[in-house]
Amino acid sequence: QICLSLVKLLFYLAHSPLGSIVLLDFQPRQFVMVDGNLKVTDMDDASTEELSCKEDNDCTLDFPTKSFPLKCSALGKCEGINEKKNLFNAYRYFFTYLLPHSAPPALRPLLSDILNATGDLRYGINETLNAFEKVLHLYKSGLYLQKRPLLLKDYISLKGFRTVEGEDYKCWPSYSHLGCLLSVHSAEEAAAICNSQSQCQSFIVTQQRTWTGRPLASFQSSWTDLIPDANAVVYIKRSASSG
Repeated sequence: QICLSLVKLLFYLAHSPLGSIVLLDFQPRQFVMVDGNLKVTDMDDASTEELSCKEDNDCTLDFPTKSFPLKCSALGKCEGINEKKNLFNAYRYFFTYLLPHSAPPALRPLLSDILNATGDLRYGINETLNAFEKVLHLYKSGLYLQKRPLLLKDYISLKGFRTVEGEDYKCWPSYSHLGCLLSVHSAEEAAAICNSQSQCQSFIVTQQRTWTGRPLASFQSSWTDLIPDANAVVYIKRSASSG
């Protein structure tokens, strides 16, 4: 969510009515989240000036660990330097820390591609935004789950009940520090997650939703403490309930 929101912001800056805007003091502390969207808190160090040049050799974009040769345009400006500077800063301050974590395994190669392409500046902001929106579509639609074995048949469903909430085993990246609360596309994906965790014996798909509209599922190490809930369904491993 943070990275996608940042890319949308950088897309706007690259295509603003004033021209391509560069953030000269690009630091995480310069941004805040407001209603799920990333905002810049300080525009004092923003600039529409692009580096002047006479030849390509005048257009090297330097960072502490990398340098990128750019083209000198016919107008005597280093082509796309503001956009590329913003994008590489997004890569080194945000993408490298956030993208490798938390995504479903099937989507990690796509995020790795974005990470590598922006780290080498092979993608511009347009291609980066398109790549993020493709991943988001796959994530929201559940298309990344195709061709997987159906595991929900290994569970008994009890409608009208849920397990008692309380502290239970932890998992990463849980939405709750008290237990294992994860985003899923469906009960079928929740069953696959439960199967992959040795402690998990049951789960419920809650009414809570994430920013993408996906429900949260609560995974638990037991199923014996059940309470009535007309809107809930608890799924219990057949192997756990055989007794």
